[in-house]
Amino acid sequence: MIDSHIHLHQYDVDELETSVPTWKEAGIEKVVAVSMNWQSSIQTLTLHERFPDFVLPAIGYHPEQSLPTEEELDKLTTLIKENAQKVVAIGEVGLPYYEKSSNKQYEDLLEYFVKLSVHLDLPIVLHAVHDTAERALYLLKKHEVKKAHFHWLKAPEEVVKEIVEAGYYISVTPEVCYRKRDERLVEIVPLEQLLVETDGPWSYDGPFQNVETTPLLIEEICKVLANKKGKEVEEIMIQTSQNAKKLFQYGGKS
Repeated sequence: MIDSHIHLHQYDVDELETSVPTWKEAGIEKVVAVSMNWQSSIQTLTLHERFPDFVLPAIGYHPEQSLPTEEELDKLTTLIKENAQKVVAIGEVGLPYYEKSSNKQYEDLLEYFVKLSVHLDLPIVLHAVHDTAERALYLLKKHEVKKAHFHWLKAPEEVVKEIVEAGYYISVTPEVCYRKRDERLVEIVPLEQLLVETDGPWSYDGPFQNVETTPLLIEEICKVLANKKGKEVEEIMIQTSQNAKKLFQYGGKS
């Protein structure tokens, strides 16, 4: 199993020395560790160095925060280019929804990262929920992005179908175990384009209330997907892992 989206830099680094082997023993092959800004990107790359066979690093700037300064964006861009052979994606980037900010500037920033992903031939990991998903999709199509991951997607069904038709990947979180909206998403998205994620350390309700969010929750997601898709759990685990491997490949163009 592969956790396709986790904020590993937000976990206690020393505890990870014990946790990572435990997760691997439980069947978690790798995790895609996304970043929030320049500082967390440095932390993510450090975690990759510490756990090279487990952590797949992604570098980006999360949109639910103030815009980066020109200096920070330059530093982040340099970091991405210098590590284009290490990182598996540009992310997490996208458009703000929960923080009501000036969307034009954030759209310009997202388009900047979209063009960078094309230039470096790297996938892009998107935070584009609800009505921002359609705009993000427009930018991907405009620049002919080949590989993209809409993480924890919350969008109208017609937009979801457009994302699927474009050949992009969509992931579900532990919410699929107790929310009808996420169950419906699974029905729409073909298994070949589904990914599984925890978005850890984000906490969840339902059966996961007061449960620490770790990659171990991926198995519970796979059980629900197996039920919804009429497949064996192992088949779901294998297919979603293959999807992640197909999307997140090492290397880029400098």
